Amino acid sequence: MTEADRASEKLVVERLQARFPGHGILAEEGGGHESASEYRWYVDPLDGTTNFAHGYPVYNVTLALEKAGELIAGVIFDPNRDELFACEKGGGAFLNGRRIHVSRAGRLEECLFSTGFPSRRRHLDVNIHFYHQLAMATHGVRRGGSAAIDLAYVACGRLDGFWEFGLNPWDMAAGKLLVEEAGGVCSDMWGGLHSLRSPNILVDNGKIHEEVVTLFGEIFRGEYRHPMPVISPE
Repeated sequence: MTEADRASEKLVVERLQARFPGHGILAEEGGGHESASEYRWYVDPLDGTTNFAHGYPVYNVTLALEKAGELIAGVIFDPNRDELFACEKGGGAFLNGRRIHVSRAGRLEECLFSTGFPSRRRHLDVNIHFYHQLAMATHGVRRGGSAAIDLAYVACGRLDGFWEFGLNPWDMAAGKLLVEEAGGVCSDMWGGLHSLRSPNILVDNGKIHEEVVTLFGEIFRGEYRHPMPVISPE
């Protein structure tokens, strides 16, 4: 966490409280509050903090609004590219005011995916197994360091799919709705119903979803199509 995280959250939360004083707010740095309202905001004031701290230009501010447990709106703003992704339940997904759609790729081998790894306890993360298998089965896998931007890129077709373990609700709330409103699919990595409390997430263009879920099922069972390479001393 940086001073920028705290300053950004303070500004966003203050604006939300002034405009919607009765709404609940769940914010990453703990600056929000619960309420009896059926409305709740999810706020990540700086998604991609490690990137920001190193001057790597992949980070954003993301907000989502939930009503009675259902996501109804979301925004992801990338200040480095001046790109504002926005969506409303039933109203479509947009990038700087222009409607966006997921990709049309129909075969896994044609697809570009993205994923992420935790900033801490990476030595315990199993995602390297999934990373290797997807890297071998697809056109490639990227690791940008910002889940919200990865989700936004699936929504606009720059990526064909994204998965990750252990995200928090504020990391994925806006992006999840964005992908769905852009015509994509969201589930857990087993292909089951996804919620903001699910331990993992898979989003894609829908055309490759069953193929990805099948591959993930094999990996969960320890069945690898592509063995890990052996390091030679020569």
